[in-house]
This record gives sequence, C-alpha cells and structure tokens, in this order.
Amino acid sequence: MTETAERGAARVMSARRAAFVLGSLEVFGPLSMDLSMPLLPQLAKDLDTSSSLAQASMSVCMLGLALGQLVTGPLSDRFGRRRPLLWGIALFTLFSLLCAFAPNIEILLVTRFLQGLTGSAGVVIALAAARDIASGIELARLLSLLGLVGALAPILAPVAGGQLAAFLDWRGLFVVLAGVGGILLAVAGTALPETLPASQRHAGGFAETGRRFGTVLRDRLFVCYLLVGACTGTAFFTYLASISFVLQDGHHLSPQAFSAVFAANAVVAVFGSLFNRGVVRRAGPARMYVVGTTATAVAALGLLGAVLTGSGLPLLLVLLALVLFCYGVISPNSSALALAGHGERAGTAAALLGMSSFAVGPVVAPLVALGGAADLTMALTMAVATAVACLLVWTAVRPRLRH
Repeated sequence: MTETAERGAARVMSARRAAFVLGSLEVFGPLSMDLSMPLLPQLAKDLDTSSSLAQASMSVCMLGLALGQLVTGPLSDRFGRRRPLLWGIALFTLFSLLCAFAPNIEILLVTRFLQGLTGSAGVVIALAAARDIASGIELARLLSLLGLVGALAPILAPVAGGQLAAFLDWRGLFVVLAGVGGILLAVAGTALPETLPASQRHAGGFAETGRRFGTVLRDRLFVCYLLVGACTGTAFFTYLASISFVLQDGHHLSPQAFSAVFAANAVVAVFGSLFNRGVVRRAGPARMYVVGTTATAVAALGLLGAVLTGSGLPLLLVLLALVLFCYGVISPNSSALALAGHGERAGTAAALLGMSSFAVGPVVAPLVALGGAADLTMALTMAVATAVACLLVWTAVRPRLRH
C-alpha cells in the first residue's frame, strides 16, 4: 500500500468503525485473564496444583500483557501498525492452543505468560492506531468509545466463561480463546488499514528505539500522566481484587447478588465514558481530566469515611459507583493528553502507558490481600491512591497544561 493510500485509508475510517475494530483488539486483556476465572478450581484439581498457583496463571498473563507492550509498541513505530499486530494475534492464537494442551502447571505458566506477551499487540496498537487517526478532542471522543469495550469486557468475559463452563472444561476455554484470536486476526487483516505512513516510521534499530523511549520519558508532563495513571490504576485494581470479599464475606451478598452489583458498576463506568464523549467537545480533555481526577479522590475519601463510620451497604455502593463513573471519565482524557505531543512516537508512548496500567495489577492484588479487613483495606488504599493522583494533577499536571 502506498503512503497516499495509507493516509486515505486512515482518513475514511469513521469513528464507529474505528471504535469497533480497535475496541475488538482491546478485548485481549480481559478475555485472556477473565474467561478462565470460573474454572480455576477445576484447573488446580486437574493439574494437581495449589489454588495460588492456579491464580498465578492469571498474574503471569497480566505481566506478559504489561511487558509485551514495551516490545510491540516500538516495533509498530518502526514497521507500521499492521505487521506487528497481525503477528501478535497469530502468536496469541498459537499460545492459546498450547495452554489448552499444557500437561502441568509449570508449562501452563510459561504459555500463559507468552499468551499475554503476544496478546499485548492488540492492546498497545489499538491505542497507537487511535492516535494515528485522531488527535485532541476527537481522540478523547474516540477513546471514550473504546472505553465502552474496556468497561464491558470484564463483565462479559467471566459471564461467558461461566456459561461455557457448563459444557467445556478449562482446556476447552483456551481453545475458545484460540478461536477468538482467529476471528480477531481476520477482523484486523480485513478491516484495519495501515494507519502509520511510511514517512513517519523510523528505520533505526535498538539505539533508535532506546532514544525514542528516552525522548518520551524526558517529557515531564508525560511522566506526570504515567504517575497519575499508576495511582488511579492502583485504585481500580484494588477494587477488582477486593470487591468480591467486601460484598460476599463482609456484607453477605450471594454470588448472584454480587454479580449483579459488579455488572451494574461496570455499566456505570460505561456511562462515565459516554458522558465524557458527550461533554468533552465543549469542556475540553484537560478540564475533564482535572475534574474527573478530583471527583474520584473526593468519592474515594467519602468511601473511606463511610467505612470508618459504618454507614452501611447502600452508601458504600453509591460511592463505589461514583468512583467508577469518574474512572470512565479520566481514562480516555488521560490517554489523549499523554499522546498529544508524541504522534510520531505513538507506539512507544502507548507502550509506556499500557505497561504502567497492566503492571499495577499483579502487584496490587496480593498486597491488598495482606491487609486483613477487606472493606477498610480497600477503602483506605483507594483513598490514598486517588488522593495522591489528585495532588499530582493539581500541583504538577495542571500548571503545565495552563502554560
């Protein structure tokens, strides 16, 4: 494809088509980690291993998703978006099949890590390609649409896994993941044009890649976005790691009631993304980012107060929903602002953003579990993390945005 054709193909992608194609690529993360969640006890029994090692298969997958972006993102700056993406999806499909036939937990942990490593191509290149075809407010609006997929996928993946578990074992779920990989390979191969023209790619090797990482990391505003994202990511993964214990053990909700609350909170995050898409054109991504981060901290501090005063479950649920609504507002604006000054290095910048997000999960979940009382630990961690994020935004990010 010539450079002129590449530019034309990128331009004719409508927001809805881009959201569908790029959003479908972002399901790698939730599907890889969450689809097998209902069958972890069966997996542990079948492979004669402990429940902690079975759960570790999800952590190593998330670690692969984090580290793989540091490889795939820069490669997409050098070779264009399509080639690394198609190779990544194809290898993801292969390693999903190898997971299905793993004879023991050691082999499974290796193949799960490689599955996450290659599946990271979809996550990071979706963000880089979005930056190729949009910028500023329109990028924030496009990323709000992608946020719908990001919010819905964690609901649909465990639900789908639970339904499939009725007639498939854990090995069968990995075969399903391989099938999903094959479908996404066809979608990416036919519906996603090359979005990075040849003139904007770099031809250097490791030295040039290192220079690009250095250029991005010397951008103090970008580093501030990374730190704020790590803080808000800590709050989000604390919620994911704690909410089942808080609601089922602490407040005695049934599994069905917990699933309903978890789904409702994810829908609230979807509304946050939709709200941002509707308002950001008038308010601007910078203002929405500052307001969203501040509101998140206020809601999380209110959550801590509610737990300390024993205000009861209804107020707890309202404040949690408010935190997730604000998270749906923050996320697209954070990515749009962070990528604004790095269009020619979008893959490298997107890799650092994605890595900082996915690397938080494997660290936060076990640390939160050590905290004892689930509701207090969850509320305290979320309050501290979002308060630090808010402080960074007001003292480090906002003054630079004003200049």
